[in-house]
Amino acid sequence: MRIVFYGTPDFAVASLAALLATEHEVVAVVTAPDKLGGRGGKQVLSSEVKRFAERRNLRVLQPISLKGRAFAKTLAGLAPDLQVIVAFRMLPESVWALPPLGTVNVHGSLLPAYRGAAPIHWAVINGELETGVSVFFLRHAIDTGNLLLQARTPIGPDETTGEVYARLMELGAATLVEALVLIAAGHTDGVPQDDTRATHAPKLTRENTRLDWAGTARELHDFVRGLNPFPTAWTTLDGGEVKLLRTGINPVSLGDVGAVDAAAGTLVWLPRTDTLAGRAPGLAAVTADRRVLELLEVKPAGSRAVSGTDFRNGLRGDGAYRFA
Repeated sequence: MRIVFYGTPDFAVASLAALLATEHEVVAVVTAPDKLGGRGGKQVLSSEVKRFAERRNLRVLQPISLKGRAFAKTLAGLAPDLQVIVAFRMLPESVWALPPLGTVNVHGSLLPAYRGAAPIHWAVINGELETGVSVFFLRHAIDTGNLLLQARTPIGPDETTGEVYARLMELGAATLVEALVLIAAGHTDGVPQDDTRATHAPKLTRENTRLDWAGTARELHDFVRGLNPFPTAWTTLDGGEVKLLRTGINPVSLGDVGAVDAAAGTLVWLPRTDTLAGRAPGLAAVTADRRVLELLEVKPAGSRAVSGTDFRNGLRGDGAYRFA
């Protein structure tokens, strides 16, 4: 099959590499336009997919508009049998409906669960025990097309989105290769999704990445690990922003740390013998379900990431501190 591949980040590179190891021909790679960035904002930054494609001497297309006549003419001239999308923006129907075998997308969830921009993040944030990848045929509404193939993987109770992302990146590539075998054998219909079971994974914003201290220890821990390594969960302390990068649910009781009546978000000091970090006395926050969330790694605004212990040592005095 002649294939046009669409993708931008490293998540897509694994699938492109797997595709190149098959008998199929990648006639072009479509990725985001270059942008200026880096120090001084004058460095030309290319996508991970573009850099990989150029190393493999593939034709790279970077249209500003996917609806433009020039891109449509180029695409028609390539005469693809199939298009593959992995972590790319939405395509207009004039593009995804062009190939005779259709256009398939590799999505980082078990659709119809977690349709949207951040499926891996939200699966971890919501404490899911399992996730996976879905290969499906593109249709009008986002992430709603017929399913061709899915693969599953568990999510550990302390795994971060970064760790799950890395595993799904490879699982997605392997599942794509299996899906191409099915398509080549004539399986081009797929199975309709059950829309009644659909959940959504909206884009991550400043507002929805702030910690809500009304949550339980498990909810807060899941929230922190679900936003690690990017964009990270944040809260405030005395009006200043603090990012929480790594946490742990500590079994110590509030009575043992003298915080029986403390409000949610209140910081408490953990004796050396009670800290999960296993080093010097640690730092934790009281949660709404009267448990203790240990702060293993934090990043104050304008500073580097530090351990909870070092953050504790940087606070002035032993007064009451509370996240808000």
